[in-house]
Amino acid sequence: MKDVVFTPHGPKPIGPYSQAIRANGFLFISGQVGFDPQTGAFVGNDVRSQTERVLENLKAILEAAGVTLNHVVKTTVFLKDMNDFPAMNEVYAKFFSAAPPARSTVQAARLPKDALVEIDVIAVA
Repeated sequence: MKDVVFTPHGPKPIGPYSQAIRANGFLFISGQVGFDPQTGAFVGNDVRSQTERVLENLKAILEAAGVTLNHVVKTTVFLKDMNDFPAMNEVYAKFFSAAPPARSTVQAARLPKDALVEIDVIAVA
């Protein structure tokens, strides 16, 4: 059995996918980019501001599912340019300061809507 999680405090999906799915004690959050949930437009044109918005979006979806960033066990970070890793990492560290989750970071040839960063999450729920 699976449950769909949706919140208006996160960006609406831009395709045939759910913001998140809760299944078997886990929460799987689809990759999020730096869209403002109210306008649907990117927040900023640099990786720092987009990373912060991505993490705020993820936080809102987690909260809608009744959990917090502390429940995250794995993230995958996709960067348009691996040279942006230090800036992304600096912002990321502010959100996951204690017992950060496991993480993979890769450079992607192209991200949705030409985003600079996309992050997906697995959390215990």
